[in-house]
Amino acid sequence: MEFLTTSEAADYLRLGERKLYELVTTGAIPCTKVTGKWLFPRHELDLWVLSGLARPAGMLIAEPPPVVGGSQDELLDWALRESGSGLGSMSEGSVRGLERLQRNEVMAAAIHFHGLDASDDLAADASVEALRAAPDLHDAVLVAFVRREQGLVLPQGNPKHLHGLTDVLALGARMAMRQQGTGAQMLLDVLLKRAGASTRDLRRVETPALTGPDLAELVRAGQADCGIATRAAARSAGLDFVPLVWENFDLAMRQRSYFRPAMQALIGFLNERRLRQRAEELTGYDPSPAGRIRFAA
Repeated sequence: MEFLTTSEAADYLRLGERKLYELVTTGAIPCTKVTGKWLFPRHELDLWVLSGLARPAGMLIAEPPPVVGGSQDELLDWALRESGSGLGSMSEGSVRGLERLQRNEVMAAAIHFHGLDASDDLAADASVEALRAAPDLHDAVLVAFVRREQGLVLPQGNPKHLHGLTDVLALGARMAMRQQGTGAQMLLDVLLKRAGASTRDLRRVETPALTGPDLAELVRAGQADCGIATRAAARSAGLDFVPLVWENFDLAMRQRSYFRPAMQALIGFLNERRLRQRAEELTGYDPSPAGRIRFAA
């Protein structure tokens, strides 16, 4: 992220330094103080300007409801409550969340995309590419929430001795599935492709689970031998877990939503110690990138 000095920021915004200091002292502009000097992140200055963009009456855009759609995540659900943001949640998977964001039906979408042509870092750029390819999202911002661990959720004691997808395929283990359009299902498709297989080669539980906790419940109830979900979902259900990958779990939103009070309350909370403590309690999370802007259109 590029930072500007006070004089550089004033020139960039075409403001006098005195006016810039007034905005700083009232907390009206994004900035940070390092060793006694004010620094201004260029990306966030752009978003700050765009958030106040005036439009003629015929161009007014309805404000989206204060809801985070997309993928379900236990740490995110907790953060929405504890941050005091007032944001609700609607868990339908990454693709559905992004579609709702395009239609202004949610303020943000929690996403974790995986591409079939992904490199070893499976989620490094797939979510960024999904935003770039999405129609009507020319003003998108992608904010990092966490990195999290995805893997095989298994019954206690791992009775079938499953240590990866190769074992699942070889032993014909019953695998719980997620609905199409979810990040977990995309990840499974990627991992199967790397193993030279596809979902047709699996012994599938046909009714898909809507969320990771729902999938974990299928495994806990003995209706499936395994499935793809987060370490946190496995731990909450008292199940075993075999790690497969770490992935980016991000919040996508429009630039004009970034500085809305509800979203700022959540983004500000991402840097609090309480979030890091809760991430450690739940296990399977790396909160170090939380709040960082990963992409801005």
